[in-house]
Amino acid sequence: MVPAMKRREKADRIGEILDELYPETPIPLDHTDPYTLLVAVALSAQTTDKKVNQVTPALFAVADTPEKMAALGPERILSIIREVGLAPTKAKNLWTAANQIVDAGGEVIPDWTFLESLAGVGHKTASVVMSQAFGVPAFAVDTHIHRLAARWGLSNGTTVERTERDLKAVFPASTWNARHLQIIFFGREYCPALRHDLTMCPICGWAATLKRIRAETR
Repeated sequence: MVPAMKRREKADRIGEILDELYPETPIPLDHTDPYTLLVAVALSAQTTDKKVNQVTPALFAVADTPEKMAALGPERILSIIREVGLAPTKAKNLWTAANQIVDAGGEVIPDWTFLESLAGVGHKTASVVMSQAFGVPAFAVDTHIHRLAARWGLSNGTTVERTERDLKAVFPASTWNARHLQIIFFGREYCPALRHDLTMCPICGWAATLKRIRAETR
């Protein structure tokens, strides 16, 4: 009987596949600086990146800085972002966060406590901003990465927080910023949530357990 592959060995092999498939990891959300990235990521919750990229040009044309966003007011913001999911809440949060940033000096600060104190900014959004805007190693885990990590046997965490810890433990910190984007790209192209034949997947085909494969083929 072949012994089960250790998580770190599995992660190394997965990393090689992802590096080969996605040597470049462009951020799928259009932005020009840390603030516009923060806004785009905040808007992307329960909304596709495509939809966010359709909405943000009009928003950034009138409010690409915290000062301008604060001046707009939540009602005007809502009128621009209405097509995204949870738009009323997001409009209020964008306005509140803009005022918080203005009060703190007007710049997005590369600090975890500061970012996570902003309205509508959770750990995942802060992780994306820290990693992609400031180059700080972070592993932003969304529901897609949470699902793939479980499929691949890299984490059995029931929460994204646990999954983040597990992924950080098996992937080198130097790869985190690219790796989380690569996993998202892979999930979209090869590993969808529904009607997915794990046995035919370039990673699930060898990384998923038989128990997992049986569970998802019912």
